[in-house]
Amino acid sequence: MNVAAVQLTAEESVEANVERAVSRVRDAAKRGAELVVLPEMWNVGYFAFDAYDDAAEPLDGPTATRLAELADELDIHLHGGSIVERDGDDLYNTSLLFDPAGERIASYRKIHLFGYESEESTVLTPGEEVCAVETDLGTVGLTTCYDLRFPELYRQLVERGVELLLVTSAWPAARSDHWHLLTRTRAVENQLFLVAANLTGTNRGVELGGQSVVVDPWGIQRANAGNGDRTVTAEIDRETVEEVRAEFPALHDRRFRGDYTIDE
Repeated sequence: MNVAAVQLTAEESVEANVERAVSRVRDAAKRGAELVVLPEMWNVGYFAFDAYDDAAEPLDGPTATRLAELADELDIHLHGGSIVERDGDDLYNTSLLFDPAGERIASYRKIHLFGYESEESTVLTPGEEVCAVETDLGTVGLTTCYDLRFPELYRQLVERGVELLLVTSAWPAARSDHWHLLTRTRAVENQLFLVAANLTGTNRGVELGGQSVVVDPWGIQRANAGNGDRTVTAEIDRETVEEVRAEFPALHDRRFRGDYTIDE
């Protein structure tokens, strides 16, 4: 299976960002991608907190609808990155997954909201539900950016049978070393594939890290986008997950299992 992570710069115009993303997804599909992943808050810009309210939309809003139509048109699985979702008086950082028929098969509200040098935790409401979904690609788990620092979330996903992790992100360049460490760690400790799409360029004075990656169950990077507006692709095989878990059965040897809870 060919997977692609689209690495974008988020500009001031939502409309321009949408058109740019659509074009990049089309290009990835033309190159054979069966799954395409977009970054976090790519349509508004992660650090444009003052624009969140105006950019917010319901899950059947214009951005989500455009992505659904695109997945259907291109006959691909499309992880639409994340958008600002409006639900009543609450705003969420919500990522979306569409199947090749354009059906939204999963949505995930970011659980761990970032507070350090960020207003995300003050303007948004945290999610409360772990997201794992059965697809034609295998069992897929959705997480977002800062989530990478919380391993208990990923153990919950493994408990739900996840074989492929999709991470949408706006990770700053200042902590790029942590990005590489954590994406590889989450893949190797859970023995699965990880596809992570990150923003690049500068948004509201903050340099984003780029370095979108595909990591295999041994923790080896199969692809790295480097910096700039680029799309990175790689071939992955879900049978590899089964083989690695059988060859080195660390997950089987766990002593701590069971349910976890999210603190209120």
